[in-house]
Amino acid sequence: MKVFLVGGTGLLGSAAAEELIRRGHSVSAIALPPVPEGTALPPQMTLDFKSYLTLSDDEIRKCMDGCEGFVFASGIDERMGGPAPIFDFFNKYNVAPLERMLRIAKECGVKHSVVCGSYFSYFDKIWPKLELYRWHPYIRSRVEQEKMALSFADNNFSVAIMELPYIFGGQQGREPVWTIIVKTLRGMKGVTFYPKGGTTMVTKKQVAQAIAGALEKTKGGQCWPIGWYNMSWKEFLSIVHENMGMPGRKIITIPNWMLNLGIKSIEKKIREEGTEGGIYMPKFADLQSAETFIDKSLGCIPLGVEDDDIRAAIGESIRLSVDAVDGKIKNIISMKGE
Repeated sequence: MKVFLVGGTGLLGSAAAEELIRRGHSVSAIALPPVPEGTALPPQMTLDFKSYLTLSDDEIRKCMDGCEGFVFASGIDERMGGPAPIFDFFNKYNVAPLERMLRIAKECGVKHSVVCGSYFSYFDKIWPKLELYRWHPYIRSRVEQEKMALSFADNNFSVAIMELPYIFGGQQGREPVWTIIVKTLRGMKGVTFYPKGGTTMVTKKQVAQAIAGALEKTKGGQCWPIGWYNMSWKEFLSIVHENMGMPGRKIITIPNWMLNLGIKSIEKKIREEGTEGGIYMPKFADLQSAETFIDKSLGCIPLGVEDDDIRAAIGESIRLSVDAVDGKIKNIISMKGE
């Protein structure tokens, strides 16, 4: 099928395009310039440098002309902060423009759509006591995105929501999310202090397989919780340490009350700056110390995802993060709203 993809130069969008093309689909994409330096995009992908925020309805219709598939692999994540209420900012990038694009896609005869969302939406559903929707603006935006997108689904228009977890595998020229953990661990002298719990994770290759599988297999509206490798933070950190050049570094698990001490200082700084984060820090400890695990049978297996080398993918992400923090990467692209 012919597929229109938003976010063609991103970590996930470029990987998804490569997988879709490998399966015999054609892909036309839009993205913000520039192409990350050193990143090899699929040569068969048609790419235009345009913003999904500023395209007119007619321009979107032109992009979707003759397409059967639509993939939204863009938006912003919880790293972004700004003036309160920050939810309005997340709504601007993650919800409002996607609603317009799905409406136009349906009008244009597109049959299959995939939205790259967050696994926090999944945990908002299965852990109601944490009140993730209430406390965390970023998570609220992803839940609202999910509800809105599913409202378009019917027998003639499938909508697949990818509830994506932590994703590993680097992209040359683009700053990884994991620069945060590199900076944090370097700030701890000799020992790593971290809460209990852990997370599910996948490689970028597995996400690409899941996106392609969802585009081909989803009927009606469906949320796909995506997770393959479930690791405790200790297991994960041991791999991180190795790739930061500190193998065998001691890891001490701290209780939530101790984690909250650090969180309070972060929240105080945020308030003093007059800003708001996507994650509300005073309610962060319970989420960070939980086992946010997902069984592969819920999404990955039915979508045809295959096993991959997660240790290598983590290593690639961390080494790229170290180079980014150390200023060794020229013209690196960081996350931005506009």
